[in-house]
Amino acid sequence: MAARLLGHEVADLCLGKPPLKSLSVSATVGDALSSLRKSEDNCISIWNCDHYSNSNKNSLNDCCFCIGKISMVDIICYLCREDNLSSPSLALKSPVSSLLSKIPGLVRHLEPSSSVVEAIDLILQGAQNLVIPIKSNTSGTSKRKLIQKSSTICPTIHNGREFCWLTQEDVMRFFLNSIGLFSPMPTLSIENLGIINPEILAIRYHSPASSAIEAIKEALVNQTSVAVVDDEGILIGEISPFTLACCDESTATAITTLSTGDLMAYIDCGGPPEDIVRVVIARLRERNLQGMLEEFMIDSSIIPSNSSSSDEELPSPKTTLSRSGKYSRSSSYSARMVRRAEAIVCHPRSSLIAVMIQAIAHRVSYVWVIEDDGTVVGIVTFSNILEAFREHFESMSF
Repeated sequence: MAARLLGHEVADLCLGKPPLKSLSVSATVGDALSSLRKSEDNCISIWNCDHYSNSNKNSLNDCCFCIGKISMVDIICYLCREDNLSSPSLALKSPVSSLLSKIPGLVRHLEPSSSVVEAIDLILQGAQNLVIPIKSNTSGTSKRKLIQKSSTICPTIHNGREFCWLTQEDVMRFFLNSIGLFSPMPTLSIENLGIINPEILAIRYHSPASSAIEAIKEALVNQTSVAVVDDEGILIGEISPFTLACCDESTATAITTLSTGDLMAYIDCGGPPEDIVRVVIARLRERNLQGMLEEFMIDSSIIPSNSSSSDEELPSPKTTLSRSGKYSRSSSYSARMVRRAEAIVCHPRSSLIAVMIQAIAHRVSYVWVIEDDGTVVGIVTFSNILEAFREHFESMSF
């Protein structure tokens, strides 16, 4: 039975998936920001395309390759760079390639006839997303019109086909639907399976949020999160790329000016508290970051030039944290497993299937592992779980 499961093609996991939203590598950071605002997805695929042959500009020769993906997290971290803080409007005119990770293999192409095992192997090699062709009903004439429509906003048609993402979550859901075939493995504890990773990204609660930028970038690449802990190593919460991806670009001002603890409150569901927003505005003014104020927070024309930085005299922001129509993942935290942690957590004795269900239910690719007193033991990721399944496959005799 498990052999038949592994024999499935990745096309079976892509049924009903929408085509990718695409952006040309010739686009700007501002173009990417505009696309993300309009999209229901949390990331945009970046393509390098040569739609016409060099010898004949009227001859359609669509040669496209997806070279990466970007999310709002990439834009937020980019705007937090020291050389972009003073002039964010100029930063938005930079090429979108400035946002792409230099780590190779984060996005990989895979044919729909490839096996599930091949997809797992690519994920274990570091792939975040697999680009899979799906059937396209667009005619050649319609395709030509799509290509001619814009030079920076790519069509959904590439190489005569549409594509979709295949993610770690898709593979995990596939296994969860047939989890009984792997008994007794799903009932074993994550401790017994040896899939708890003790190497975590962490930051102190009172540390400047800006000191977490590199950790956030690393968490984005590894599809994990940054733990927020106190001096005793107790988990207080997290700064998660999954949550930041649902924010808007003004979050860069909060990361630049707030402590980690205040940033947690700023990105919590329902939008940032007004008192914290006023602190952000005051500190931007203290640092003379007028460009950040004008671009993301408030209209500079309504700021009295001779006013002090007291909270009472600061205007309200013109933008809020959550984009319209976007779902804030933190609002799904209807239950708390420990008193002072809003992150999704489990214990070393938790079963594999319980951890899988937790992560999938909360739309994250990791679960923090803590002791009874809240001390962080490590983290379990989808990649850790898939590696355990892969080892299980190798030990099976078909």
